[in-house]
Amino acid sequence: MALKKQEFSDDEIPIFEDALVYKRGEYWQMRMWLAKEHKYARFSLKTRNRSTAVDKAKLHYHELMAGQLAGKNYFSITTKMGVDKYLEQRQKDVDAGLIVAGRHKTIRTHLNHWLNFIGKDVKLKELERTDCENYFHHRSKTKRNLSVSQTTIENEQSTINAMMAWLYKHKETHIDGFDFKKLKKVDSGSEQNRRATFTDDEIGEIKFQIDNYILEAENNIDEAGNLIKTIAGYYLMISLISGLRRGEQVQLKWKDIKEFEHNIGGEKGKYFDLVKITVRGETSKVRKTRVFVIEGYDYFDRLFKLQYKIYRQLNGGASGFLCAGH
Repeated sequence: MALKKQEFSDDEIPIFEDALVYKRGEYWQMRMWLAKEHKYARFSLKTRNRSTAVDKAKLHYHELMAGQLAGKNYFSITTKMGVDKYLEQRQKDVDAGLIVAGRHKTIRTHLNHWLNFIGKDVKLKELERTDCENYFHHRSKTKRNLSVSQTTIENEQSTINAMMAWLYKHKETHIDGFDFKKLKKVDSGSEQNRRATFTDDEIGEIKFQIDNYILEAENNIDEAGNLIKTIAGYYLMISLISGLRRGEQVQLKWKDIKEFEHNIGGEKGKYFDLVKITVRGETSKVRKTRVFVIEGYDYFDRLFKLQYKIYRQLNGGASGFLCAGH
């Protein structure tokens, strides 16, 4: 459809018969009538230069016309709507047991960071491959001056491009991913760049402090807040001695815990009170069941007795036994 307007100001430039380049504020914009969709396509040309705006507008015009001839629609859902669609699909993966709920939560967090960067109301089909080239700079400069590791940002970028590839396959975008800037390789051998493990002395000190924290709270368990402190102490100690991932640990059931003794040296040998832990595949990040043995059954035993005590109090001193599956 030809432009209805025939007289133009200095800040208005007609392109071919059905498009107009115009200035809004300091930047040039473009408007083009799409006959197939019966709507105007409007977007910023992201330049203050008049001649550059005209050149970019002509390129956009030909791209839009080519898309129309190929049967593509210009109008699209927003970035926020695209994220919601992708998360809905990944929730189906959780329901099918393909990924764990914790992974879905991580994906949501990654994509929320991206929305804060790109904007929630941007049209997916207006995105270009270069729109996220400064993503690392944006994420590494947090408002609270918190340090965000390069590995964390790289993981976010991977999640973002996985979403874009999925949206592209479903014809919601014109690109299948962003060209993020190539980052420097982290020297994993450098002490300052790696996540160092605790020394034996440090582990001993941590255990000593947590043990005191538990005992102090447990000795006055009826005092406000002490039950939470006690449980938190057991959680931290079990986490320290087991190395379990958070999601794995919080989803453990009593039936996953088995006590047994291990003897070294025969009749006069030394006995170790050990615990065998089974991490069920449905709670594991890698979706595989694994079994391992550690020392420290005493902490599980004390936690169980505390739970049993609270259970009896809540049930008026009932003598029933806790279900091993809870």
